[in-house]
Amino acid sequence: MLVFRILGPLHVLNASITASRQQTVLAMLLLEANNVVPLGRLIDAVWEESPPSTAKSQIQICISAVRRALRDTGLDDRIITNPAGYQIRIAEGELDLHIFNDLLTEARAALREQRLEDAASGFRQALALYRGFPLSGVDSRLVEAAATRLAERRLAVVEDCLELELHLGRHRETIDELMALVSEHPLRERLWQQLITALYRAGRQAEALAAYRSARQASIDDLGLEPSEPLRLLERAILNGDLEPGPAVEPEWPNPIEPVPSVPRMTPADIPDFTGYGELVTELADFLRRGSGHSDRDSVPVLAITGRGGAGKTTLAVHLAHELAAEFSDGQLFSRLGPERSHSGGLSQILDGFLRALGMPGSSIPEGLEARAATFRSQIAASRVLIVLDDVVDERQVYPLLPGSPSCGVIVTSRRRLAGIPGSRLVEVSALEQRDAVELLTRMVGTERASAEPREALRLVDLCGRLPLALRIAAARLIARPHWRMAQLTERLEDEGRRLDELAHGGLDVRTNIAISYEGLDEQAQRLLRRLGLLETHDFPSWTAAPLLDIDVTTASDTLDALVDAQLLEVVGGFGVDTRYRLHDLVRVYARERLAAEETAPARLEAARRLLGAWLFLADEAHRILYGGDYTVIHSRAERWELPRHLVHDLLRDPLMWFEGERAAAVAAVGQASQAGAPDYCWDLAITMVAFFETGSYLDDWRATHEIALLTARQADDRLGTAAMLYSLGAVDIVEQRFDDARARLAQALEVFDEIGQARGRALALRHLAFLDRVHGDLDQAWARYSEALAALHPLGDAAGAAHVLSGMARIKLEWGERGSAAELLAEALRKVTEVNSTRVQAMVLHRLGELHFEDGDLTRAEEELTKALKLVRVGHDRAGEAHVLHGLGLVKLRQHQHHQAAVTLNHGYAIARRNGDRLATARFCLALARVHRARRDYSSALEWASQALGIFDQFHALLGRLEADELLGQIRDEAAGRHGLREQAALPPAV
Repeated sequence: MLVFRILGPLHVLNASITASRQQTVLAMLLLEANNVVPLGRLIDAVWEESPPSTAKSQIQICISAVRRALRDTGLDDRIITNPAGYQIRIAEGELDLHIFNDLLTEARAALREQRLEDAASGFRQALALYRGFPLSGVDSRLVEAAATRLAERRLAVVEDCLELELHLGRHRETIDELMALVSEHPLRERLWQQLITALYRAGRQAEALAAYRSARQASIDDLGLEPSEPLRLLERAILNGDLEPGPAVEPEWPNPIEPVPSVPRMTPADIPDFTGYGELVTELADFLRRGSGHSDRDSVPVLAITGRGGAGKTTLAVHLAHELAAEFSDGQLFSRLGPERSHSGGLSQILDGFLRALGMPGSSIPEGLEARAATFRSQIAASRVLIVLDDVVDERQVYPLLPGSPSCGVIVTSRRRLAGIPGSRLVEVSALEQRDAVELLTRMVGTERASAEPREALRLVDLCGRLPLALRIAAARLIARPHWRMAQLTERLEDEGRRLDELAHGGLDVRTNIAISYEGLDEQAQRLLRRLGLLETHDFPSWTAAPLLDIDVTTASDTLDALVDAQLLEVVGGFGVDTRYRLHDLVRVYARERLAAEETAPARLEAARRLLGAWLFLADEAHRILYGGDYTVIHSRAERWELPRHLVHDLLRDPLMWFEGERAAAVAAVGQASQAGAPDYCWDLAITMVAFFETGSYLDDWRATHEIALLTARQADDRLGTAAMLYSLGAVDIVEQRFDDARARLAQALEVFDEIGQARGRALALRHLAFLDRVHGDLDQAWARYSEALAALHPLGDAAGAAHVLSGMARIKLEWGERGSAAELLAEALRKVTEVNSTRVQAMVLHRLGELHFEDGDLTRAEEELTKALKLVRVGHDRAGEAHVLHGLGLVKLRQHQHHQAAVTLNHGYAIARRNGDRLATARFCLALARVHRARRDYSSALEWASQALGIFDQFHALLGRLEADELLGQIRDEAAGRHGLREQAALPPAV
């Protein structure tokens, strides 16, 4: 059933959609029915060049309104939201344009099979679907452009239909229709030819010649041109009596009178060392071939190649043009546009060149852009011509240069994503793959030279960012200096300050190439590109732009998109708030040059501080979510740059997963704060991330960030920062069982905390010192320090910190044999963390309770508590916590003599610990697995696991672990000797 109609005024069966924006959005969706329409194209269609900052949300409102209107007619779920935009689903027979296409395809098939009556009937049925000018009344430039193409297409089909009907001898039947058509379209010479032929064959020779004179006068008046050669030949045939007065039954279809056109070959020479894009070239060539010579093609195939300057867009376009020379046998037209030809005069000049290349005399070429565009379309109608438009600025440059015939093809290259050309295929050209980049370099400098320094060749292509332009410049420099080794050039390029200077040779210049795109940006986009040069990471999240510019997130996001459109920035993954961007290495070098040249040092520092403030703000929020509050962390007075709450909610819906994605950038921010001379930001960010370092077992990051921050704080005489870093480094020493180092650092931290009166820091340092006292057997001192720490944390309301302390005190009670008191302390700790919803610390306390029950021999309750802890750590993606809990559960299974289940659980935990990079946890799993194999009397495997554990403990100088492993090895050897005898014992691995 026909539901949607666009071949006339927009109409939806039983629905009333009258709001202008809603009509525009629905029209755009129907024009691309069953395909995704990018959000940006919808915004362009509604607002053209001046969209408001709320454009995205207003489009969403329009979509919702159209959905409601369709739902009211029973058309549910027709509009689908896609990450890239929106799509309307249309079934067969529901859209008049689809029915038109189907009828046209059937008619043309009948024509090819010489079923001429069926073909004529099919053409007429298709044309009957038009109810006027397509989408009339929809107020949108993009919609109007598409509608004009549909109207042009209808007219071309009318001409084909009339040509067929004349062929069938229906001369008299077509005259009235042709008279109306030439009156409406006086410059369509094919219609005049058909009218003149119909009149002549109907015996109206005088009227036929009068029609020719009218056609000639219209051409002279409007275009300043004499009629084309086919029309003049037709007049001469009538005057000479050479045209048959009756039906013409020519053996071939369609028109026996065809001009012999000039065949232009304007495309530049192909590049002999064209490299890469093998599959892409084949795919794109096939896309363009499907237009050339196929009468069932509905529209002109337009290929839009986009990419940053120097990426090889023109090279690819020229290569494709040469590949397709045979298919586009009527010629290839080429023009380089650029911003200097964005005005109508420049485009008119291009059309003048095209028409001359096609054989039209200069005196016959009309003035004015519109007249030349119309003449150009007429000149190449039904021809197989490929048009290559290089370095296009925007869609407006392209429209006057597009052909009207689907037998032609168009290749457009641009630094911007030209999403507004209806029906175009958009292809982005990025940097070459490393293998292709090396191949290109090798082709240019020679195999011998490249193979002599293979490592330097790899380094050179990386320093050039695998950008073809940069590689060609580098190769040209090497060719010009045959006495240079490749290493000499890479050494020069290593200096970032000189890199763009080095990448210039013989008129080719990477800096100038990037500058063209930069200078085409507005002031705010230029400022953002410069400040993105402050970043040290390869990719970054979308919110980064807001603090760099000190503006709202929505406006900053639009500015990022402007850089993406200009091909100065690329999207590398994610959607919405999770979108990630990346600067190409050479663009980053250029951005830093512009930053140094155009912004003062104070301005650069303020931008860096705002960015660091945003990192701190997010780290604070993530820590609060993880711990249920602002617990167990010491802060500076560094100013936070707050992001909107809705954005924070979306970013931190899973704080551990957020940190996984941002870890490299957050670690780099610590180093950036140090370089910027901002010690408060440096150490505060480092210590706020400790919970994430610990949870993910990123001990190297923990230590590296803190060593940088400690040095920075000491250089700035920041005593709080110095103490905080000493305390936190002492904590990582404890995790790695470097107990002597830990005690020394914690003692220094405690001394400074006391001097400056920092209560929280003092309590946290005491807590860790108490742990060390307990490890060394001084339980009384440990209890005293724990008690003092608990008293200090109480007025601060630090529930998570207090739970940690209570857990440590419970361990002492266990060692004193007071198991009831230990259970009470752990129950109190559990109450505290449950109240503040600190799931991570709650899991830790449950783990301790499980250990308590395990040591009491209550294996059932031990398993219950550990299972609860396992659920919490898995929900929270706490990988380190999961490993610890699995270790406890494995030991429970071992004690229950469930050896197979114990091995499965411990092997799982061992894999997690290995994946986490937690070597000490890995060693503990090795010991546990050695015990499992010992229980199974598999002494050879038991010895291997125990020896592996001993080796790891030795690496970390972990004395307690080493003693336990050594003792276990001895026990295994003794049991093995007793069971197998001396011969078997001699075959066992030696003691370590």
